[in-house]
Amino acid sequence: MTAPEMVVHEDASTLAGDVASRLLSRIEEAQGRGEVPHIGLTGGSIADAIHREVARRATDSSVDWSRVVIWWGDERFVPASSPDRNAHQARSALLDQLPLSPDNIHEVPAADEVATAEESASAYSATMRSVGAGSFEVLMLGVGPDGHVASLFPGHVALDVTDQIAVAVHDSPKPPPDRVSLTFEAINRAKAVWFLVSGGDKTDAVAAAIDGGDRHEIPARGVRGTSETVWLIDEAAASRIPR
Repeated sequence: MTAPEMVVHEDASTLAGDVASRLLSRIEEAQGRGEVPHIGLTGGSIADAIHREVARRATDSSVDWSRVVIWWGDERFVPASSPDRNAHQARSALLDQLPLSPDNIHEVPAADEVATAEESASAYSATMRSVGAGSFEVLMLGVGPDGHVASLFPGHVALDVTDQIAVAVHDSPKPPPDRVSLTFEAINRAKAVWFLVSGGDKTDAVAAAIDGGDRHEIPARGVRGTSETVWLIDEAAASRIPR
């Protein structure tokens, strides 16, 4: 695992623009090596801003979108049409604007497609084993004020799940209560992990995660990419980081 890098931006808008540029460049570089990059998306307000920036800049890039594969690090276990779904947000802001192959967009099965979050996690894992690349080129993750990543929450039993790609999460401390999340083992196979954090309500979590310690208290502490780990944050989120 790699030591984390910190990149602080003036504000959320500047952060979104930089991440969009980094993502497009990373995809271009991977395709230049003859690879088909697998990208893991996240949800939240800063992710939405990033998605819109990627869509805006996409026509000026050399990315072959038919050779990009899309996944999610976690998902809310709600019906497919629910605006609470990370996939719903990403499709509206980004994916529907790009010439992606529908076969290359792998959503976590929704609550109106399978009966339980356990079935959803099992099906998502099976898809990843079947058509996944074994790692993400880039996995983007948000961080909650409590330090959670994906849907791995402090003190939750899902933090200790091993030998699984995805796990059902119940009794989430924030709604909706039922979710599906990649496990630490799956997350930490990503080549690059990018933490995307904006806002003053995240500053304590960022500071605690950077300091290290028990991942059961601050799950973000347990995440590292195999080639790079980058905290891409704004000034508000960085206010407690010594610089």
